Amino acid sequence: MNGKVIIVTGGSSGMGKYMAKRFVSDGANVVITGRRAEALEEAKREIAAPDGGKVLTIPMDVRNPEQVAHMVERTDAEFGRIDALINNAAGNFICPAEKLSINGWNSVINIVLNGTFYCSREVGNYWIQRGLKGNIINIVATYAWHAGAGVIHSASAKAGVLAMTRTLAVEWGKKYGFRVNAIAPGPIERTGGAERLWESEEAERMTLESVPLGRLGTPEEIAAVASFLLSDEAAYINGACITVDGGQWLNRRPF
Repeated sequence: MNGKVIIVTGGSSGMGKYMAKRFVSDGANVVITGRRAEALEEAKREIAAPDGGKVLTIPMDVRNPEQVAHMVERTDAEFGRIDALINNAAGNFICPAEKLSINGWNSVINIVLNGTFYCSREVGNYWIQRGLKGNIINIVATYAWHAGAGVIHSASAKAGVLAMTRTLAVEWGKKYGFRVNAIAPGPIERTGGAERLWESEEAERMTLESVPLGRLGTPEEIAAVASFLLSDEAAYINGACITVDGGQWLNRRPF
């Protein structure tokens, strides 16, 4: 990881911040993106390590292809290279399908599905034009394949991202040697998802009961898996989706 340049979208909070922190401690230079400049600067202070890599903050919206292109240009101007992309930016909230507004649907689809494509396409073309090999990790969710009530927008978007992961793994793996994988976290503490989806002690209790290991995961555990997937030790892993949920999805209970 030493000296590599890694872009993390949605890097100002939650799993994105913890992944960035792990990468920096591993010696990588990290670009964190998000819509709020102040939040990014605060995250940068938390992520920075005396003996680690550099941290660059770039305010941008993954839903805007022009801003995504500018982000790639700035990263190249700062570091002269890009080694990996973590598509982590997301949006979610609980809502019955029949009550979900068109705006609510479009918002999540645009952030999760379209944003992942815009970033992957832009960074992918950066590598292709320079004859480089690249590495992409997409953050999905277990309900992308086993479903769950109240998250039709997010489940649909994440299922699309999982399909995108596998499609690009085949297409770009064969043509360019890129690796594209996914991580599907279960219930993870200290994340925005936990705060929004488990609004009561009862909801958290039911969640814990659904996890065979009997606890919430930690963002550091997600970061460890991401660090492994980006390492040379994972050089033959392509098109995989690594589930990190304590076995919860086997119970078919997403929350």
